[in-house]
Amino acid sequence: MKTSLEGEKVILVPYMKEHVPNYHLWMQDPAILQATASEPLTLDQEYDMQISWFQDPLKQTFIVLDKELVVGEFVHGQSHTEAMVGDVNIFMNDLDDPQTAEVEIMIAEQKSRGKGLAKESILLMMAFAVENFGIHIFRAKIGESNESSLNLFKKLGFEETSCSEIFKEITLELPVTESKKEELHQLINNVVTHS
Repeated sequence: MKTSLEGEKVILVPYMKEHVPNYHLWMQDPAILQATASEPLTLDQEYDMQISWFQDPLKQTFIVLDKELVVGEFVHGQSHTEAMVGDVNIFMNDLDDPQTAEVEIMIAEQKSRGKGLAKESILLMMAFAVENFGIHIFRAKIGESNESSLNLFKKLGFEETSCSEIFKEITLELPVTESKKEELHQLINNVVTHS
């Protein structure tokens, strides 16, 4: 069982097969599909995708749990599907620079938006990625109409590096400076890690 990260508002848990039915329901929502630039998959395809993501060393995916929704005590290794509200991912697929990671966040549950869960999830993921993979540049590709995500990443210090008219997508980047590295190191030291 991979690592879980427990922050102030969220718990990031590995994407498990028990999460797939809820995840599949989210991905039937046209607004979520558009915001995430995704295509709808069948349930069987989602199960296959979960396995491939879990096994791929160039990807790290966590399901975001809203701590307010966890029933009882959090137990590492249990899915806690009652509290799942989204996911956060990194892809280390830049062939020219394996220490560059694309980061994505989705808070799919309306009731959990606007509570700071996305911000904390991104910061926890970035801290985890710097500590475990030596990431030195984070990149986000966001649809130009997704203003809430654009604003969030800009508040986190990401700066626009390009805009694709074809894909209607803005690319933002955040270099991991020494001060950012120290900030993320402090953050990960204050996180409860379950493994």
